[in-house]
Formats: sequence, structure tokens, C-alpha cells
Amino acid sequence: MGSTASGSKPELTKSGNPLATLIDHIRCLRARMRARTKRDRSKRGAAMIHQSQDRYSLAAQEDRSAPRAKLAIPGQLRASGGRAFQTVVHDLSVSGFSAAALNRMHEGQLCWLTMPGLESLQAQVVWWEKSMVGCAFSELLSPLVHDSILARFGDPSYQRPF
Repeated sequence: MGSTASGSKPELTKSGNPLATLIDHIRCLRARMRARTKRDRSKRGAAMIHQSQDRYSLAAQEDRSAPRAKLAIPGQLRASGGRAFQTVVHDLSVSGFSAAALNRMHEGQLCWLTMPGLESLQAQVVWWEKSMVGCAFSELLSPLVHDSILARFGDPSYQRPF
């Protein structure tokens, strides 16, 4: 039999058959490669989550420094495990909103905001103070959707900073 890729002769298995030894060696290499691929995919997945969180954080910070239009959008807000109640959205950005909430809402609590003509948007409570709640959307709002909402309900003089 010839030599392996490293240039040395393959060790014999218990049976003494060099072909069986080579097959075992290939199986071992395949198992190592599968494990390495799985580990790399796991790292890549974690990196993608981190990258997406970084993108969200960056967009949220940029948006927080952007001028905000004063709004009065009627809607419904429903906290996780609760019933929907009428609200008025006073502030809207691609990363979140503030709205009236007479009932106390707790930081980290999931909620859903429904505004006219839109499907419910999932968000997480960031703060609650004096019957106002501030929430971060679970997924960034599309700038096109944001701008169309502002065109319908917001200050007509508002223009997105570029």
C-alpha cells in the first residue's frame, strides 16, 4: 500500500488490514471536519446575531439623536398576557415609540402596538413613567413605513435627515 498524505505509512488496525486502517482514518477525518464545521457555523451564527444587535443598536442611537416629530396617532397597545387598550402614540422612530399607557408596564415586558392600516408591531418596554411608556421594536421599522406613517399622521414639515 502507498503512503498517506503526510508521507508516512498508515498504522494497521487490529485486523492488520491497511485498507481498513485507511477507511478508519478517513472516517475519523470526516468526523473531525463535521465537528469543526458545526463549531464554525455556531460561531458564525453567534457573530451574525451580535452583528444584527450591533446594527440595531447603531440605528437606535442614530435615531435617538435625530429630530423627532410630534405625533398623535390613535392605536391599541397590548401587553403580553393582557388585554389591548386604546392609546395615543406621541413619538415614533424606526427603533421604537412612546405612547400613553395609564396602566403600569414593566421594563422588559413584551407588547404589541397596532396603528391604523398596519399589522401589530412587537416591541419591548424600555421605560414607563407618569402614564407614558417607551418601547423598542423587536425588529426595526422600515424607513419607508416610518415615513408613510409620518406623512399620514405627523408634522407635514418633517423631513428625514440624510
